[in-house]
Amino acid sequence: MNAPEPSPIRLTQYSHGGGCGCKIAPGILQDILASVPGSTVPADLLVGIETADDAAAWRLNEGQAIVATTDFFMPIVDDPFDFGAIAATNAISDVYAMGATPLFALAVVGMPIDKLPVEVIRKILAGGASVCARAGIPVAGGHTIDSAEPIYGLVAIGVVDPRRLKRNSGARPGDRIVLGKPLGVGIYSAALKKGELSADAYARMLASTTKLNTPGIALAAMDGVHALTDVTGFGLLGHLLEMCRGSRLAAQLDMARIPLHPGVAELARSGCVTGASGRNWAGYGAQVSLAERLGSTERALLTDPQTSGGLLVACAPEATDAVLATFRDDGFPAAAVIGEFTAGPPGIAVR
Repeated sequence: MNAPEPSPIRLTQYSHGGGCGCKIAPGILQDILASVPGSTVPADLLVGIETADDAAAWRLNEGQAIVATTDFFMPIVDDPFDFGAIAATNAISDVYAMGATPLFALAVVGMPIDKLPVEVIRKILAGGASVCARAGIPVAGGHTIDSAEPIYGLVAIGVVDPRRLKRNSGARPGDRIVLGKPLGVGIYSAALKKGELSADAYARMLASTTKLNTPGIALAAMDGVHALTDVTGFGLLGHLLEMCRGSRLAAQLDMARIPLHPGVAELARSGCVTGASGRNWAGYGAQVSLAERLGSTERALLTDPQTSGGLLVACAPEATDAVLATFRDDGFPAAAVIGEFTAGPPGIAVR
């Protein structure tokens, strides 16, 4: 049985790419940013663009820093309420990935007014507002434009004690790598576009992409947690490479230990992969070594763009049990240790 169409309007038909698969490919983005002139870095700017971290952080005083981020994209699903909920969850995740507590959000809205009924747009915003309510924050404003494709997301603002701020660049040799959510959202979305996603798989996709990464707050308070990020459009390999570069370390992954959403390996083998997956590999594949037994399916899983993906944690070996318990106590039963950081030049070996 295929996933039911929740609306006569198919939002995905209006977008050339969906969810975090809309991101500019990592190689192209690197070229763009390399040519942008640098600016002064005030002492109170604790986190800027230097390590491609999840959000900016500005110190207000010894006990408070503001965390600010924005994220928006085109539809990954056809149901307007679900689209809004997924986009909002994804945007707020970057606040949790810094160890911060969300404070409020601003809506970023671009809609083809001549194509979408007002009621559909209203449902998109309602979906986003429902997630903000679960996060305990208001949508305090925003900006709207008439655009060629539907676009929705948030500016998310949070607060954190600067001593608990977690970056993506603090990993240490021997740290274990923990992933909070299974991989495969991009593959599910590709199957949905082809009409090959079952109702059960759609329900799993929605549950995962609307699950707030709230463990980030508790993880940030642990001395044994050294670095934190989330897995989104660049896939597991891309965001792990950002941690490697920022920390000046290598990483080893055990493919058998990486949690996957049910059925995604089979869908990938049948051709349900996103164009973003190939672009991701083209951008960073030279820094990845895959064991001989691993083929195109595993590569598609490792590069699969995750919309509202899981937290990625670097922690001391002795903190692993506490990290896993934090995830499971907060409703993330699939969280798993998937590898470790090692001394060496930035790069990833997958065995």
